Amino acid sequence: MRFKGEVVYVQTDESGRPVLDSAGRAEMKYRESDAKSYRPHPTNLLPLPADEGPAPSPGSSGKEALAPEEASKEQPKKRPKPASGSGAVEIWTDGACSGNPGPMGIGMVVIDGPRRQEKGEYLGIGTNNIAELTAIERGVDLVGETATTQRLRVYTDSSYAIGVLSKGWKAKANQALIAKIKQRLAPLNIEFVKVSGHAGVPENERCDELARNAITGRR
Repeated sequence: MRFKGEVVYVQTDESGRPVLDSAGRAEMKYRESDAKSYRPHPTNLLPLPADEGPAPSPGSSGKEALAPEEASKEQPKKRPKPASGSGAVEIWTDGACSGNPGPMGIGMVVIDGPRRQEKGEYLGIGTNNIAELTAIERGVDLVGETATTQRLRVYTDSSYAIGVLSKGWKAKANQALIAKIKQRLAPLNIEFVKVSGHAGVPENERCDELARNAITGRR
């Protein structure tokens, strides 16, 4: 099945429908070997087209095979190389949401030469897009006062965040938050880099871990 454009493994019954827990949510993994699973609402899951991958047959494990073009995502990926001589501060961010809406967490890793900072934060109840946007704002805050004098490069797996903050996408929701963040970023020398989520990119995986831990450790 697909979740937010990505092919995922979902526990299904013999008819191919997602198996739901007592809260009405499915069990989903980004890789079959993952120990960690997620609980999306079934309305956020889409079946794969017939030519994109085989559906699970009756009596099978109930998990879908990855489409051929997605198979490369199973291979661990190296972190993107910064531009030669760029000297930019790397800001890695990720947002997580247990349900959408649901409890939100964010994770940030800032790398400034030999200096490294990590932070996870629980945000309360909201959506995944709010978490992704807020993670970028908090990541810049983590750089500190020197953010105004340095080159910043933000790495995120959120096409939505990059689109509304730097490509002029028109947002139907979160307009006040987007406007606030764009005002915060306006005077900065900043660029965005899109990375693949849940694809073995070390810093992206670490941000996801920080975000998930922030949710599970919330009070």
